[in-house]
Amino acid sequence: MDIRAEQPEDRAAIRSCNERAFGRAAEADVVDMIRSAGNALVSLVAVDGDQVVGHILFSPVTIAEAPADFRAVSLGPMSVIPERQNQGIGSRLVDAGLQTCERGGYDAVVVLGHPSYYPRFGFNRAAAHGLHNEYDADRAFMVRPLRGGALAKVAGLVKYAREFSQARC
Repeated sequence: MDIRAEQPEDRAAIRSCNERAFGRAAEADVVDMIRSAGNALVSLVAVDGDQVVGHILFSPVTIAEAPADFRAVSLGPMSVIPERQNQGIGSRLVDAGLQTCERGGYDAVVVLGHPSYYPRFGFNRAAAHGLHNEYDADRAFMVRPLRGGALAKVAGLVKYAREFSQARC
């Protein structure tokens, strides 16, 4: 299995992967909308042979109180087709995505996800850093700095790309 950047010919398979993994179209819609808006900063696929078996997307977020040069992204959606879940594919996607974001010069990554899953990748409660979100999530809203001291001068509301609310995610 390989992890690589999304290619245009992967789009239908990415949509199917998200629909199957989440059991609805909202996450697939948000991926398509973010891509169309030019906000898919990092989009990776897990490929086994010629089949897309997983996908992860990172898109920009804004933070109410942050230096002008602070660059943060959100992780999500992340999906793995049902018959390939619990095989480490999601972990490989998260690891590769975080490394790509770090190499890309981003300062921090936020995620709204399972509180028992994401801490293994260095995420912890965003509220502990003075960050909150527009979805009123507490334990599920987490942040991971990508460089030392990155969160020292940021606080307040983290706003996701408008496509998330448009897609009802």
